[in-house]
Amino acid sequence: MLQVLLVDDEPWVLEGLRTMVNWERHGFQVCGEALDGPEALVKMQELRPELVVTDIHMPVISGLELIERSKRLLARPPKFVILSGYDDFNYALTAMRQRVAEYLLKPIDEDEFGAILDRLGQMIAEERELEQSKLRKQTLFKNNLLNRLIQGEDGLQLEQEAAAALQLGGEPELQCMLFDAGMDPQPLKQRVLSYFSKPADADRSFMDGSGRFGMILRTDEMPQPRIEEMGLAISSELSEIGSPAVIAVSRVGKGIRSIRELYLQTLETVKAKREKGKTGFFMLCHLPQTHSSEDVLKGKVELLLAAVLQGDPGSTGAVVEEVFGALASSQIGLETLRAFAANVELTLCRRIKKAGGDADAFMVRVQGNEGESNGISDYAALKPYLLKLCWEASLLLAGLRRKNENNTIFQVIQYVDEEFRSKLKLQTLAKQFHMNPTYLGQVFKKETGKTFNDYLNEKRLEEAKRLLKRTSMKISDIALQVGYPNTDYFISKFKQSIGMLPSVYKSEFQHDGPQKVKGPRLAE
Repeated sequence: MLQVLLVDDEPWVLEGLRTMVNWERHGFQVCGEALDGPEALVKMQELRPELVVTDIHMPVISGLELIERSKRLLARPPKFVILSGYDDFNYALTAMRQRVAEYLLKPIDEDEFGAILDRLGQMIAEERELEQSKLRKQTLFKNNLLNRLIQGEDGLQLEQEAAAALQLGGEPELQCMLFDAGMDPQPLKQRVLSYFSKPADADRSFMDGSGRFGMILRTDEMPQPRIEEMGLAISSELSEIGSPAVIAVSRVGKGIRSIRELYLQTLETVKAKREKGKTGFFMLCHLPQTHSSEDVLKGKVELLLAAVLQGDPGSTGAVVEEVFGALASSQIGLETLRAFAANVELTLCRRIKKAGGDADAFMVRVQGNEGESNGISDYAALKPYLLKLCWEASLLLAGLRRKNENNTIFQVIQYVDEEFRSKLKLQTLAKQFHMNPTYLGQVFKKETGKTFNDYLNEKRLEEAKRLLKRTSMKISDIALQVGYPNTDYFISKFKQSIGMLPSVYKSEFQHDGPQKVKGPRLAE
């Protein structure tokens, strides 16, 4: 039921409005009454009615002044119906300028008033649906930005968009809160968000690739005692319904660039507790600061990458020597060692691919003499492999950089690869990169082997396949996230390209396992 507030300085008029109109029949109910403007303003702030029926002539504050003040006081002012005992065109004209929904003369005609209520009810419902649809799209956009950050994607444009959309400008102190409860992600999300009151908390939420629900919290909005209180309460509730959870809260980081690291801290905690069979609520800030093997290895990967990107094979060799010495004295196990080597491989391949190189050919060349990283059996075998891997990558990336410095079409392709989720058009790209649209289309096809639209659709559908396989998102949400505002068009393009409907694809993967859906390893 929509709420209506009645305002008139004559009590008998209020009684007549309340009793003579069949409000429920038209989808309304009277939530309050007021005898003058000031009282009406107070009740409008308390009751938040969708509709106000008010007399135009009242002491202290007139009906028109009431409308004016409500627009200044309320973020979402109600609709207004003005009642007047004067058949005065000037009043009606002023009321319309104030955007009054309706203007009626006393005594009112019940049938006419009922028709007005029906019309207003439909108008309010349509506006609500439009607003909710807009909010859903905004939330999906914000959650997508956050997911890209926790997955390790970087770039100045992404950081600027995320900082603005998530209200994380500057260097605010942040923490990540991750929930692993062994239950469907959506009910888990609803239960968790019921403990948070601000819309920004929902905007800064995400689902990782394994269906864990997480949130990024600002410490100035959510102090640690409050986080601990809510974490313990949520943990208790989930245990009571038979879904004991591991809830982890990261240490404190600063700014957008810390989000990936904060997420990894909580992920490591969740996995460690699950492996030990433990559940409950865990705050890393309550534990002594230690450097885990993952922290050490991550630092060494970044050190190697920085050396490789300098393009100087000589300095790269010196850094490999330094890293090798650190690993040899760290007592890191063989499996962790292999994981480190694989991480270096993957990081370098991504850089090579992003620069327009052939990552697969690079790995074939490196592994031709040294063998695969999975075959590394000890520290002694690691050193020559790392030297070969980093030396070759340094030379290749330096050459690719020289090649791509003045290669505008490469920049266009790279831009499409990063921004395919947004609304891209060939004409817009041509203008952005100062090229003729027809010429850009020809060169784009020559370079990629596909037309611009085919290439863009392929990128979007590959991302859609990944989301269908790894998340529980609705088809309409996936369509919007990968760049198709129209769900029907997305379904049509997906079936045309993949040969089946998105729902069938998702169902087959979930029931038959990933082995039935094949694709290149690096593309996945």
